[in-house]
Amino acid sequence: MKNLRAESVKNVKDDSKVDDADKARSVQDTIERNPLSFDASIEWLEADGLGGFASGTSALVRTRRYHALLLAASHPPSGRIVLVNGLEAWVETAAGRYALSTQQYGPDIQSPDGVNRISIFSAHPWPRWEFRLDDGTLIEFELFVPLGRQAVAMRWRQLGMSRPATLNVRLLLSGRDSHAMHHENPQFNFEPQQLDGQVVWRPYPGIPGVAASHDGRYFQNPVWYRNFFYKQEEALGLDCREDLASPGILQWELNEAPAVLLLEAIDTAVSRESRDRDEGIKIAHQAATASLLSRFDRWRRRERRRRETFPSRLEQAADAYVVQGSHGRTVVAGYPWFTDWGRDTFIAVRGLCLTTGRLDQARDVLLGWAAAVSQGMLPNRFPNQGETPDYSSVDASLWFIVAVHDYLQARRNSEEKPDFDMKAMLEKGMLEHAVNQILEGYAVGTRFGIRLDTDGLLAAGEPGVPLTWMNAKIGDWVVTPRIGKPVEVQALWLNALWIAGNWTDRWYETFERGRKNFSQRFVSVSGQLHDVVDVNHVRGTVDSTLRPNQILAVGGLPLPLLEGEAARRVVDIVEQQLWTPLGLRTLAPNHPDYSPRYVGNSWERNRAYHQGTVWPWLAGPFVEAWVRVHGATAEVKRQARQRFFPPFFAHLDHAGSGHVSEIADGEAPHTPRGCPFQASSLGEVLRLNNGVLAEPGQGKRSVAEHNVRALTSKSVRRLQSGAGG
Repeated sequence: MKNLRAESVKNVKDDSKVDDADKARSVQDTIERNPLSFDASIEWLEADGLGGFASGTSALVRTRRYHALLLAASHPPSGRIVLVNGLEAWVETAAGRYALSTQQYGPDIQSPDGVNRISIFSAHPWPRWEFRLDDGTLIEFELFVPLGRQAVAMRWRQLGMSRPATLNVRLLLSGRDSHAMHHENPQFNFEPQQLDGQVVWRPYPGIPGVAASHDGRYFQNPVWYRNFFYKQEEALGLDCREDLASPGILQWELNEAPAVLLLEAIDTAVSRESRDRDEGIKIAHQAATASLLSRFDRWRRRERRRRETFPSRLEQAADAYVVQGSHGRTVVAGYPWFTDWGRDTFIAVRGLCLTTGRLDQARDVLLGWAAAVSQGMLPNRFPNQGETPDYSSVDASLWFIVAVHDYLQARRNSEEKPDFDMKAMLEKGMLEHAVNQILEGYAVGTRFGIRLDTDGLLAAGEPGVPLTWMNAKIGDWVVTPRIGKPVEVQALWLNALWIAGNWTDRWYETFERGRKNFSQRFVSVSGQLHDVVDVNHVRGTVDSTLRPNQILAVGGLPLPLLEGEAARRVVDIVEQQLWTPLGLRTLAPNHPDYSPRYVGNSWERNRAYHQGTVWPWLAGPFVEAWVRVHGATAEVKRQARQRFFPPFFAHLDHAGSGHVSEIADGEAPHTPRGCPFQASSLGEVLRLNNGVLAEPGQGKRSVAEHNVRALTSKSVRRLQSGAGG
């Protein structure tokens, strides 16, 4: 292994222009490297529609354990395994050897110096870099993940004048759980299985293998690369060192043709299903394939056409979260570490699917979860293989009911008129049945002390179990227990009763009683709402801590519980104390437990998670509440868009490119934290953009656009079945 040394980063200004149609990019999606702008922390994401993904940074320097070229969900969308963590790449020309990659080996140690040669990074429609070598040679590197495949496609090519140039690539492998770290060990299997134009590695028994299809040469030369350093992991107080295995070198002559490398996971549930179904077809097709480059070009054209159907960056980003899991279609809560969580799914699906016209996807998600009702509850997350479902959420089931309402309303408003279709009627009945099961279960009482009380409100909670979305727990300490009757739970509960009133009178009296008592019991003398009443199930006690949960009584749900001056006071108080450019703080800054920054070790971060940290998904309920109390006119909506949206659109070019982060610091500059790609955050921005703040007619999809999406859906199914190579 090479000697490592600290090297200074020299930013290279690109002063050339290459006549290439593929380089047409919007300014907001392209970063030109120069001495005045270099944000190496921007992260990109390529999701495979199955729970796996490729991800990294604009500088091609891995800073997280989750940054990888090939990360596959062995049992979609869970059981994620990192197979190919990264690569070392360099080009040899007559003038010398030039690195196209950089690794981090310490806080101030980077080697080799490939980052210095990046002149352009573009994230749209997929990650693409240009390198300017010291001798003037221009190299383009791009990668994308085809939807429905546990694979990544990569290509390097010369731009401009061609000159002799040899590309060398070493893949860096592990074969570990995505949450773990990998270290040098004698059990790693370096031996490849070599076929014509393909190398296969199976690093460990029982772990998916890696198939590398290439149109170059392969030389077996196994080495260990030791002591990689991940600065994001260090910042979180976690293990930040890793060793990776490199079996050999792949080599191409770039002056003769572009270099293509396709990496695919094998021996997974997905690959086995595909092989069993289409083995004969795939073998015949691959035998007829003229070249790997033509196969790459087909994948590339197909994926570009698919992505061009999305009318905005937001909608293309939304496509990453709706995935096909082993239990049906579902929503990944966030990348890179979350899988599918109930609460997050039902908050996000309204923006990701309903306001973007993906009604069939929303239907599949909701029907899949509807079958999981147990004692009136939906699991907060589907478990990994062999694990017990986690039902520790009082609000996930209620958010499901809200999502069902919005879906059925979107169907009624669509031009398809599915209510006259027998299949749609049966599906509607299944969803309504699940809603009834939830309400009946909550009314008679279910797990964790969840029950209907005599005042028509919903009591919930027992010591040691956080049930609301503010669910941070450190050991046995629940940071925000909120036992009793939390304010947003009542808003959700009363909305759920009101929604069920569309098809039954069963809950009318309970709804009326609950709504009356909500107004009498939650409104404080100052005008803000108590965060919890009947604290710890003690009648008459209140917790008046100023938190954002009260905003759901005015915005974010179909039925506002407050109107007029009472609603206006709540919105004004929340805006004055909790609003930031990226959403609402979870605690007022004047509270003694307020945490201005989400930093430190696990204990410190969990303590701050809901004690001041900003959550962007709360911008949806807040802005909707603001619009409602100001009259909801077209002019008010324009004002809201101008007042609240610019920071979110600016945020799309930072942290997770094109996406919205999970959380941010409570104090300026409100640094994004947590998952850089969060479904609920993006979903609520989309719900505002395409729904709440939409101009008349903007939120309705045309028949033509619906037909385009139907055709896209068919092509996706073909991709997932393995048809077409």
